[in-house]
Amino acid sequence: MRLLVTRPEPDAQRTASALRRHDHQVMVVPLLVIEPAAADLGPGPWDALVMTSANSCRAAAKHPRRNEFMALPVFVVGRYSADTARAAGFTEVVSGGGDAKELAKLIKARFSARDKRLLYLAGEDRAADLAGEVAAQGVVMKTVVIYRAIKVTQFPLPARDALAGREIDGVLHFSRRSAEAYVSCAAAAGILDRALAPFHYCLSPQVARPLTEAGSATVRISARPDKPAMMELVGTR
Repeated sequence: MRLLVTRPEPDAQRTASALRRHDHQVMVVPLLVIEPAAADLGPGPWDALVMTSANSCRAAAKHPRRNEFMALPVFVVGRYSADTARAAGFTEVVSGGGDAKELAKLIKARFSARDKRLLYLAGEDRAADLAGEVAAQGVVMKTVVIYRAIKVTQFPLPARDALAGREIDGVLHFSRRSAEAYVSCAAAAGILDRALAPFHYCLSPQVARPLTEAGSATVRISARPDKPAMMELVGTR
């Protein structure tokens, strides 16, 4: 199939390489640009870190207070974030079940005492209120924005032409914000109907929502919110 990958770098190229190994033709068009944020962490110490994306793991590994982080246990949302955290140098990594609600349950089970302090290194835009979920049980968790995902406002010319010419069979969406950016870029280019026509492979129902709200009837949702399930989804069409 002729596929379009919309996730930011460096994940876009890794996803494209995996798809090409299965003989797909892949165009990489990152619709989000990840930028570090000047996070005011405040004073430590902390008992654990919490991160809900691979981007947080990478930003934490480059932060000036990296050495403080590396000695702490890290709670992450799923397997890919866990792999990224370990690759970044974190040694004690605990993974949730793939979404924020499962991670919140795990954190509440481990940190019911009010004297524990957690630091949540988050993106500026978050799909779930993780801090609110755990606060209900008395878990103290400070949320700090460590990166921003900036939406691209226009498709690159090759992507616009490929979508306009109906030369794309499927589009992979890994986040709600990238799906929103896709719809906005298509509308700005005047090709929304053609951009919605391919199959849209989405990591979760939440990721799919901007596409369905825009009118797409070709949305397919991954059985699990992780990359292996997305690869399976693309292969099942």
